[in-house]
Amino acid sequence: MTGRNHASHVVDQFGAQAAAYVTSAVHAGGDDLDRIGALIRARPGVQALDLGSGGGHVAFAAAAAGAAVTAYDLSSEMLAAVTQEASRRGLDRIETRQGAAEALPFADATFDAVLTRFSAHHWRDVPAALAEARRVLKPNGLLVACDAVAPEDPLLDTHLQAVELLRDPSHVRDYRVSEWRAMLEAAGFAPGAVMTSRPRMEFASWIARMRTPPVHVAAIRALQASAAAEVAAHFGIEPDGSFLLDSALIEADPR
Repeated sequence: MTGRNHASHVVDQFGAQAAAYVTSAVHAGGDDLDRIGALIRARPGVQALDLGSGGGHVAFAAAAAGAAVTAYDLSSEMLAAVTQEASRRGLDRIETRQGAAEALPFADATFDAVLTRFSAHHWRDVPAALAEARRVLKPNGLLVACDAVAPEDPLLDTHLQAVELLRDPSHVRDYRVSEWRAMLEAAGFAPGAVMTSRPRMEFASWIARMRTPPVHVAAIRALQASAAAEVAAHFGIEPDGSFLLDSALIEADPR
């Protein structure tokens, strides 16, 4: 039996939930967005690419900080939601383009900044996408990559990937910070400052955003209930299933 390809999984999972990601409190705010805004304000006249824009929060932050932004995503429904919300906010310097992160339809050295947030864990080939980001970035440009990250400890890593995949079949991997550094270096970047945070995932809304089937919800709760003490402590697993998710923002310059 042949299943659908990975891109179809991503579009199916996110297209129908576009509005939920625009309004998601977890995605709509945070120190990482504040940092992105500050970096853009320090670079007047920036042309920025929001790579895997999702609900558009990076695009909104960058545009509000003065950038002209191209919001790029695999889902046309997500891009439509971004356009609608940008209009509602009065942000008129955001355009949208549709496509995969691994094949960018832009000329070399087009952008002053490439920004991505909470998207890369869905990409089929992160090294290829980073190579494309390096290609379309100007020599003095800036890459900012922010995503959920796996702990370096294999025990904790395995638990995280299991619950992520049960929640969302389009999940590929939450990479470790060490893996991010290696991939960035291989793509021609010099990784710099890292900012970490641990947002709380409120369980009910976390599964609702992905329309997780009840059988998978039950499996996640079973994994949480049987988790080793070290796992329960690290993720701060609460009685209702809510937990803390490690995330990191990495700044990188092209070499």
